[in-house]
Formats: sequence, C-alpha cells, structure tokens
Amino acid sequence: MTGYKTTLASLLLLAGFLTGCGTTSAQVDDVKLVNVSKLEMFVDRLPEVPRLHGYDVVDGVPVSGTLKIGMFKKKWKFHKQIPRTTVYAYGRSQRAATVPGPTIEALHGIPTRVRWTNHLPPKHILPWDPTIPTAIPHRKSGIPTVVHLHGGIHGSEYDGHAHAWFTRRFAERGPAWSKRTYHYLNNQQPGTMWYHDHAMGLTRVNLLAGLVGAYVLRDHKVERPLHLPHGHVYDRTLVVFDRSFKTDGSIYMDRVGNNPKIHPQWQPEYFGDAIIVNGKAWPYLSVRRRKYRFRIINASNARFFRFFFDNGLDFIHVASDSAYHDKPVVLKELLLAPSEIADVVVDFSTSITDSAVLRNGANYPYPGGDPVDEFNGKVMKFVIDKKPAVDTSLVPATLIKYPPADVHSAVRTRYIALYEYTSSIDEPTHLYINGKPYDAPATEIVKAGTAEVWEVINLTEDNHPLHIHVGLFRTLSQTELLNLDEFKACMTKENDAVKCGLEKHARGNETAVPGHETGWKNVFKMQPGFATRILVRFGYIHGKNETYSFDASKGPGYVYHCHILDHEDNVMMRPLVFTK
Repeated sequence: MTGYKTTLASLLLLAGFLTGCGTTSAQVDDVKLVNVSKLEMFVDRLPEVPRLHGYDVVDGVPVSGTLKIGMFKKKWKFHKQIPRTTVYAYGRSQRAATVPGPTIEALHGIPTRVRWTNHLPPKHILPWDPTIPTAIPHRKSGIPTVVHLHGGIHGSEYDGHAHAWFTRRFAERGPAWSKRTYHYLNNQQPGTMWYHDHAMGLTRVNLLAGLVGAYVLRDHKVERPLHLPHGHVYDRTLVVFDRSFKTDGSIYMDRVGNNPKIHPQWQPEYFGDAIIVNGKAWPYLSVRRRKYRFRIINASNARFFRFFFDNGLDFIHVASDSAYHDKPVVLKELLLAPSEIADVVVDFSTSITDSAVLRNGANYPYPGGDPVDEFNGKVMKFVIDKKPAVDTSLVPATLIKYPPADVHSAVRTRYIALYEYTSSIDEPTHLYINGKPYDAPATEIVKAGTAEVWEVINLTEDNHPLHIHVGLFRTLSQTELLNLDEFKACMTKENDAVKCGLEKHARGNETAVPGHETGWKNVFKMQPGFATRILVRFGYIHGKNETYSFDASKGPGYVYHCHILDHEDNVMMRPLVFTK
C-alpha cells in the first residue's frame, strides 16, 4: 500500500530544514513540525506506569474488585525538548491519568469490574473523517469512546463493540451500548493483554491521542513454580508506539487524505518519527546485571517493529499475546505487528557492554515500504550496572503446556479473503474482508466450544495483523499463492475461494511458522500473497471445560479485523456472532 509512508524526518532532510536545535521547526503542508534530528535521545528515564489492582483483599483473601477509570483531556510531556502535548489519557482522575493508562493487575478466577467513564469534550484534537463509517453523536455531546480489552474472554456486552460507544456522562450512546460497568471474568489463561478505544471509525485517532493501557492477568498457582523474574522492578510492561509532533507540542496527523476527493482526511497508514515507550520518546532504563521480564505491547497504529539489541543480547521468548509457550524460544530478532504482544526475558548478566540500545529494523509499511532511519530505528536504551547482581529467577525448560492444534476437532473450514480497493489514481480508498463492509449481515456465525479452520487469503500488498476477538488460534501453515494475478482477478469477480481454485493456487513456497508463534495467539501476521491456515478455538484452552463460562450468544456480538487501525476504521472488520 502507498499511503503516508515517508517519514517526516525524511521530508525535512529533503527540504533542507535541518537547522537550529531542540524543537527547531520545518514546514510540511504549512505545518511547523518538530525536527526530530535535533532531539537528544535517551535523556528521559523510562516512566514506571501506575498499577491498579483489579481485585480487593478482605481478611487476606483476594475478592472481586471494582475500578473506576475515566478518559480525560490533559497535557503530557513526551520529551524534555518537546512542549507539553494535549492528549487523551486513562486514569482514576484527570490528575492521575497517564499515557499509557494504568496497568490493571488481575487474578485468575477473580472477576474485575471496571466502570469506564468518558470526560472528553466535543471537539477532537486530531482530524477525523466522516466519509468512513464513524460514530457521530447527534447532539455533539462529546467524543465517542468505548473500551476493548484486547485478548479478553468475556461476554460481548463487555467486549467494547464498535457500536457500543458513549459520550461524556453517557449523554449519548451507540446502538449496541448496554452497560456502564464492564465485568471481566478472568477465567482464561494467565498472560498479558491491553485495553484501548474501539469506537466505530475513531479507533485510529482515539488511540493516537493516547487511549491505551496494559492489563496483566496472573495465576499464581501455575506461574509461581516457573520462577520467572517477578516484582514491579523486574517484571515490566513496555507499551511502544510512534508519534510525530508540531512545534507547539501537539500530535501531528496529516489532515489531507490520500484520495481527498473521496475521503478528505483518511490515510491508509499513520507513521510517526519519534518512538515512544511508556509515554517517553527514546527513554532509558538503568538495569542490574540479571534477568528482567518485559511484556512488550506494540500499540502503534500501523508500524511493525523488528526489535534487536545493538550488542547482540538475546530475547528469551516465553509467551505470545495472552498465552505462554510450551517451551521458551531464544531469538536474536523479534518482529512485532501492531497489537501483538511479546513476553520476553532479557538476561543483562550476559552483556559484554555496559549499555544496550533496543533497535528497530522493520520497513514501513511492512514489508515493502521504506527502511528505517536514525530516528525511528532506535527505541530505547538500557544502562547496565557494572557490578554482578544476585538473581534467583529462572527461565525453565518447560513453561505451560496447552492443548495442541488438533485439526480433526474442527467442525468446518472457512475462507477469509482480505481485499484492498483503489481509486483511479491507484490510491487505496478502503479495505474489506470477504468483499463485505462491516455492517453487512454476519457470515461468521460460530458455536461456543467448537474449533474451526480458517484459510486467510491475503490479496493485498500489505502484511495484515488479523485479530479475532474472544477466539484463540494456532497457525498451521503459510503457503504462497501461485499465479497470484490470475487468482486475484477471479476472487475480485467471484469472491469465492473454492470456485477460484484456492487448492490449485495455494501450492507455492511454504514459509515455516516461527517457533515463538506456533502457540495459541489472538493476532497473527498475514503475509501478502499467501494463504495462512489457522485453527481457531472458540473456548478456553486450559482446564477440563473448554467452552466459555458465559453465554457468548448474548449481547451485540464480537468482531474480527485487521489491527492496522487505519485499515480497521475503513473498514477491514467483520462481525463474529455466536449461536447456542
């Protein structure tokens, strides 16, 4: 896909605007931008994100807890050389709100209730496009929001349905809205999740404004015997995303669309020049010579990250998305798509240097876009203590064993085709799944407790991270499509994978599923020009009872979608409905 893929830094270099220091400006489309080449890197300490317990303790026993978390407009300091930025942030009050929002810590089997409240004004801080399907309140009572717990398994009335949005003080509500307080049952496998806005057509701008946060579900019974690094010092969540800024500190987003006569604002991808970790641009963290656990969440709109250390340190990959692996996997590089989560251990005692820079090497858009530069190619710095440290943590040879991907358990096979549509100037106008808009009647109607095989056929030039709400899946194969142009022409006309001969075309080179991505996931990177076969389980993956502990057929239903947010908003998303 073309889109907004040249970095602002590259534009500045081309235009010859590299003068001055600090927030030296450059002119792009009559907007003065921060010149990132003049910003100092690794000058801000990595913030410690506030933690909230999603449970109460009565007489020493954890019990179900209730949190009240709001969405507030406030100022935020992303870098000491950038003026304070207006953002939208989650928190228990405007003063306490942070970017990212507080990390919610929950316990397996103990429900967490969250009362999400909206305190945002009517006018958005970023440009949005009413020509794509969008939540628009009639009385201009505020910016629509709704919260989705990404990776959560619970009733659809608590899933953050795109039409379940609400405005300030619940003055206006979307057609699928039903609950003021969300109930997260926490009956699923332990792991890392994250919460973010999911309002129809506004997801990309609401997240860009700052509405993201982490959610960690712990199960002490099964996790303590692993002896992985633990405690708030050695078990850290890293929420990573990219942003660009104007010289007044405000977030920059192109206000002109790639097809302005069709969509005045919508662009197919957003990319920023500054890499933000836990709310700071290119921060640093002082660490001891011992093992640390990092739960890395890619909260970018569209940017993929290919993480690696400049001094050759390894990632010991222990979990992907919200589920542990059977065994740890050692990696030198780690490719993470938007919304993917990598749970890794890094052993700084093995470092031959006293510092290590976490770098990024992923083209953007991925895979066929521009290479990274000096600015978006660096993420953060670790300053490593010279002295050895006491470390009683381990990375065991065996982690948590979940059921294998039993294809014979599948009750049916579905074909999921990803399409991109372009204008007369060959610029993307919108993206659909199976050739259908989001509001077309549901075609994916499933039964709780069952498994299905999905053949995901990517007919576009982009890698699309496909996210399935409430479902977990294992990837079985990735096969290149032969005679792609012929097959794509047939699919565009017929929209029928069987009729167009998928079996005949899916005979090309097979790409092995990476070892750290063979476990249960809720997001997978769908390669362009490939058919990717996944086994989806609509139920729990642990315990004797694999079906849900709630009625999944109630409420407005769920969705599955591409998690490049600019694609999801326009409108690479389809409904997922359950029957009893």
